[in-house]
Amino acid sequence: MTAATWPTPSRGTMFTRAIRRRCPRCGGGPLFRHWIRMAPRCPRCGLPFSRNEDGYHLGAIWFNLLFAEAVSITVFLVTIWRTWPDPPWAILQVTGPIEAILAPVFFYPFSKTLFLAFDLIMRPVGSLVENRDH
Repeated sequence: MTAATWPTPSRGTMFTRAIRRRCPRCGGGPLFRHWIRMAPRCPRCGLPFSRNEDGYHLGAIWFNLLFAEAVSITVFLVTIWRTWPDPPWAILQVTGPIEAILAPVFFYPFSKTLFLAFDLIMRPVGSLVENRDH
């Protein structure tokens, strides 16, 4: 099957595959050579993982920031709620910044594949298939 004729999966399937760090279109992998280094194309269906557009990678960065902030705020608020009226302010002051640094590093590969799935939903594969020679 060529890259242009690969069937389009459902949105749920695409996001499920992305969470597993697999190609959202075909489920192929592995997509990452290292924790943060993504292959240029899917090894199974040939889908390019990047578009040659200014700012394209900002989408993955936005997904990463959204997740990191959501985790940090959730942990902070749940800790305060569960320990009220005496929250562990000293512990929160130390763990908060550590968590804010580690969460984006941990979530980075997931943000790349989740943004790819989101992008494929918003701009279908036909507009993504590029010349395989470059």
